[in-house]
Amino acid sequence: MTPDLPLLSVTGAGHAYGERFGCRDVSFDLWPGEVLAVVGESGSGKSTLLGMLSQRLRIDEGDIRYRLQTGELADLSALSEREVRTLWRTEWGFVHQNAADGLRMHVSAGGNVGEPLMANGARHYGSIRRQAAEWLERVEIPADRMDETPATFSGGMRQRVQIARNLVFGPRLVFMDEPTSGLDVSVQARLLDLIRSLVADLGLAVVIVTHDLAVARLISHRTLVMKDGGVIEQGLTDRVLDDPQAAYTQLLVSSILQG
Repeated sequence: MTPDLPLLSVTGAGHAYGERFGCRDVSFDLWPGEVLAVVGESGSGKSTLLGMLSQRLRIDEGDIRYRLQTGELADLSALSEREVRTLWRTEWGFVHQNAADGLRMHVSAGGNVGEPLMANGARHYGSIRRQAAEWLERVEIPADRMDETPATFSGGMRQRVQIARNLVFGPRLVFMDEPTSGLDVSVQARLLDLIRSLVADLGLAVVIVTHDLAVARLISHRTLVMKDGGVIEQGLTDRVLDDPQAAYTQLLVSSILQG
C-alpha cells in the first residue's frame, strides 16, 4: 500500500442511541503514519466516534472504509465478525484509558506482550520471550520485572505494558482512548514522548481521543474538534490550536491559556 492513499476514509458516519445520535455526519481521511487527535468535552461524541471506527459500535449512517493490506478499501459495516476479529489480531490495536481493560492483570508482563504473537501463530517459546523482552525494554519496563504481573505495577508502567502488547505484532492502525488520563503530569509527559517516538519509528496511523489540548498538540499531526456529536472544526493541529476558526474551539483554547 502506498502512503499517498488514505488508510481510513470516513464519510457522513453516525451512530444512534435509540432516537438520539451520539455522533453524526462525521467525515475525514486518515493517512498512513498520521496521528489524528479527536478532542472535545465530555459528551461531545468523540468516544462514540472511536467506537464506530474500531467497530465496537455499529455504523448507523454513512460509511467507514479501511484500506486492507491488499490495497482494497473494505466497508467496515459489511465485514463479518470473523473478519473484524482478524483485523484486531493482525492490523489493529486499542490502548484503553484504564490499562486494566487492555491487559490480563494476573498474567506476567512478558506473557501479556507474548500473547498477541501466539495469536498470530508464533509457537517457539524462546523466540516469543525474546521479542516480549525486547518490547518491554523498548517501553522502559526493567528486564527484572518481566515476570511480574501488571497488578504490581504503577499506572504509568501498566500503560507502557499495554502499549507494548498492542504494538508487538506490527499493527497498521492503533486507537487510543485517553491513554494518559489519570496519570501524574510527569508520567504523562514521559508516556507521550514514548508514544510519539514509537509512532514515528513504526509509521503507525493513530486515532487518539483526548479532552486535553496539550496532548493533541504534542502528539498529533491533525486535530478534529467535536461538539454535540458533530465535527465543528478540523485541520492541522498547529493551525487549529493557534488560529481556531470556530467559536467553540476558541473557547477551548482560551480556557487552557487562562487555566
